[in-house]
Amino acid sequence: MGTEIATIGGGCFWCLEAVYQELVGVQKIESGYSGGNTIAPSYEQICEGNTGHAEVVRIHFDPAQVSYREILEIFFTIHDPTTPNRQGHDVGSQYRSVIYTHSEEQMHCAQRVMAEMANVWDAPLVTELKEAPAFYKAEDYHQDYYLNHPQQSYCAFVVAPKVAKFRQLFSEKLRR
Repeated sequence: MGTEIATIGGGCFWCLEAVYQELVGVQKIESGYSGGNTIAPSYEQICEGNTGHAEVVRIHFDPAQVSYREILEIFFTIHDPTTPNRQGHDVGSQYRSVIYTHSEEQMHCAQRVMAEMANVWDAPLVTELKEAPAFYKAEDYHQDYYLNHPQQSYCAFVVAPKVAKFRQLFSEKLRR
């Protein structure tokens, strides 16, 4: 089957990256920016909120070990897809909930999963769903951020609880 790519955003990319790095079948993960109109934006430009980009992760995975559906189920478990342009204290369009698909199959799968998740949440989903636009890899210091800075305050108070939730709910999918 080879390798597939999933591109998703649900708040700060450090949170998603940290969770998916522990998922069996993930071969590579990159934090970056997608969905906007600025070519090759910097983190500073993203933080200003004028580029239209969302913070996203691009996940390279082996579909024989983890399905695209499972990636999306985890995604909807570890972030709130009902809050427009925000995740917790992170506010701005760069923190919006997004799924950028790389094939027609992924689009149909995402539509099915979103329809199911709409019945789980108490408020309507605001997750943006569209074909994958250009992806711009974030600066090197953003890659593996949680692994390299677990004691940093944002990591300790925001990222770590999401990782703990993932470990608790998806223990059978953890890398050993």
